[in-house]
Amino acid sequence: MDSPTFLDTLHHALLGRALAYFFPESTVEQGPHEGPAVPELAIRPEGRQAVTLEWLGVRYRMRRSAFAFTDHDHRMLRAIGRYVTARQRVAHQASDDPGILRLFGGRAEDHVVSAWLDQAASGDAPTRSNAERIDDAVEVLRACALGTYENRRITMGALLFGGLPDSCHERPFDHTDAIRYARSLTGIRSFRRLSDGLQTVALVEERGMLVDIVDVHDWARPFADQPLPVPAPSAYATHARATLRGGHLCLVLTPNGEIKAFSGGVQVFNFLDGVWRLSNAAEKQRVWRRALGGRPLADRLFSVALDLAEDRRGGLFLVVDDPAQIDRLVAAPDLLGTPTKVGGARAPALKRDLHYLLRQKTVLDLAPSVLETLGRIDGAVVLDCDANLLAFGAIVRHPLGADALEVTEGGRSTAAVTASHAGKVLKISEDGLVSFYEAGRCVWEL
Repeated sequence: MDSPTFLDTLHHALLGRALAYFFPESTVEQGPHEGPAVPELAIRPEGRQAVTLEWLGVRYRMRRSAFAFTDHDHRMLRAIGRYVTARQRVAHQASDDPGILRLFGGRAEDHVVSAWLDQAASGDAPTRSNAERIDDAVEVLRACALGTYENRRITMGALLFGGLPDSCHERPFDHTDAIRYARSLTGIRSFRRLSDGLQTVALVEERGMLVDIVDVHDWARPFADQPLPVPAPSAYATHARATLRGGHLCLVLTPNGEIKAFSGGVQVFNFLDGVWRLSNAAEKQRVWRRALGGRPLADRLFSVALDLAEDRRGGLFLVVDDPAQIDRLVAAPDLLGTPTKVGGARAPALKRDLHYLLRQKTVLDLAPSVLETLGRIDGAVVLDCDANLLAFGAIVRHPLGADALEVTEGGRSTAAVTASHAGKVLKISEDGLVSFYEAGRCVWEL
């Protein structure tokens, strides 16, 4: 095999790994492409749930069953294409340009994420220098995620000034002595406390220079009355709002060691447990809304689930399909509608003695913080499609019998699969993930 063919084979393997990494729920079939070998990754949608890719004489067909390929997915495919194409071209030529050689250093998935965010920040004209700036910011947060400061985990954030119109914020002042926001800064101990990521973030101008420390709430104040496209965790709703205009990007390292990336008013990525995840939150919220057939209830549960996940609190919400079958799903003592016995000898206090506090209430009657508190109690919060609260802290019995029980990796996951045979389930894991289950399967994970 000659050198170009060998290099192309290596880059096809790189493309295949990137597709599997960022689209784990999709199936990918690979075969020869009949026709001229296109040098750029060609992306051709085939309906809503399939895409054909062509590159260097090979055709890839991607399919998914749960939901459609979204604009964010197509942007991800373009970002992957930009990265593997740039690497393949450089591999065939001699170069000592550090900006190009960076494609061979670090982690491939980081470069893909930077390419995706570059498109978001720069519109239709992404630039190499902007991708390098994002690479640097990601590397700073990655390095700090591994360390501590005075025995506490490091938290910080960076606001990368965008290249799109924003009438509310002037272009940052160009300091002559500004230094680059890059990994070298992490060797300065005081830098680790220069921004906390929650209230304050570093402002990075378009060349990648650190020019200011700003209060993210002040920055987002001009957009305070504008609704977010998709709910964000309450602690980071302001960070999402700070990116509504101007193509600004916000990258945050949280107290949980998670990296969050915000663009266009939405959390678009998170880096958790060593894996980058494209959020696709708008599509997942749409699927969840459609399953429940109503926006207010779906949005309330979605938002509360995000806050529970951010606090690393587990929980389970079950919206039953048929309230008439509730007696088969939940034991009578757990149901809010079961009368509390009055009179007789004094018995030990039980959870059902508190049911009167929530009886005949709907989830929409409760403040989100109260619903979040109920979600933290061991067991499931059970309600119907009209938002009527039926039980909390409940053990859900399998409606189809023990033979239908599906074994999964943990008790809460098993409970989610079990409960999803009777309705729609949101499962919140203590590792920070929210999952939607229906008909015994996981539809999506966020």
